Amino acid sequence: MSGVQTIRISKDEGDQRLDRWLKKKFPQLTQGAVEKMCRKGELRVNGGRVKANTRIEEGQEVRLPPIPDATTVPARAKSDGPRIPDSDQKMIQQAVLWKDEHIIALNKPPGLPSQGGSGQGDRHVDGLSSALMFGYKDKPKLVHRLDKDTSGVLLLARTDRVARALSEAFRSRTTRKIYWAAVAGVPQPRMGTVRIGLVKAPGHGRGGEGEKMMAVHPRDIPNVEGAKRATTDYAVLEALGTRASWCALVPITGRTHQLRAHMAELGHPIVGDGKYGGSGQENLGDGWGSQLGGEISRKLHLHARSLTFDHPITKKRITLTAPLPDHMQRTWKTLGWHENDVPDDPFAEAE
Repeated sequence: MSGVQTIRISKDEGDQRLDRWLKKKFPQLTQGAVEKMCRKGELRVNGGRVKANTRIEEGQEVRLPPIPDATTVPARAKSDGPRIPDSDQKMIQQAVLWKDEHIIALNKPPGLPSQGGSGQGDRHVDGLSSALMFGYKDKPKLVHRLDKDTSGVLLLARTDRVARALSEAFRSRTTRKIYWAAVAGVPQPRMGTVRIGLVKAPGHGRGGEGEKMMAVHPRDIPNVEGAKRATTDYAVLEALGTRASWCALVPITGRTHQLRAHMAELGHPIVGDGKYGGSGQENLGDGWGSQLGGEISRKLHLHARSLTFDHPITKKRITLTAPLPDHMQRTWKTLGWHENDVPDDPFAEAE
């Protein structure tokens, strides 16, 4: 049991709920124990009484009553969730692309959800994040998401402060994301912008697992409930006759399934896209049907290739690049495409 203590809120700890801050510092505390300390006036901020949901700020002083030692709390109360299998720990740690004391970047494998959902269980990036602590006391937090079957650069923040700064950067569009995709057929013109609205289709799955976006003509967006404007830049990097092409895609807005829905609406669905892939038959060069057949994988060929952002702490402009996943590497080899033969940002050259 510790004695009475006073802790000053550091720069990285401000702007969060008191109970959440306290349970990060002392994992052995339950929510009930925190609320009891508040009711009795034992827990104070800058000398004043507080509630469990009071928001704390940098520089404030929190007075704490004696806290029970962690060793006196039953093991199940200290548990931070199910134990992660060694194989999953190894998998998620090998996915680390880059890290410093503030940010971790993963090259997310295809097939691994970013967060939990209907039927996902605990095997998702968020659920595996305790394997990415690397000696720090807190689990890193997801800053944005990628679809389950999309691979590539995914950021996690080590602190709430950095998570808020990066989230704001994504909202204000100061970040730049470039995706690579193999698509059926060859879009014409070979560089352009798609401005087609999107709205979630009704009645697809109880838990949203079957959600699908429907295209809405820009002029109709104001009259369609729930429809949102969506904008995507695209550029054809290489083509295999008229049968398939390698495209760079930049989502100017960040709508659900935006890139997949936009390419399908152009008549050039992303290879392996079972949801937006048209007829499902093998593509014969007319840009319809997402399966190329032969040795080409039936998995989704969409990869978050690079992400550029301003580091919230160092203020440096950082660009991270993720190697293609195995199934896309095999497709690129089969089609004779080479990663080093195209510009990192084809849109920059066009400006």
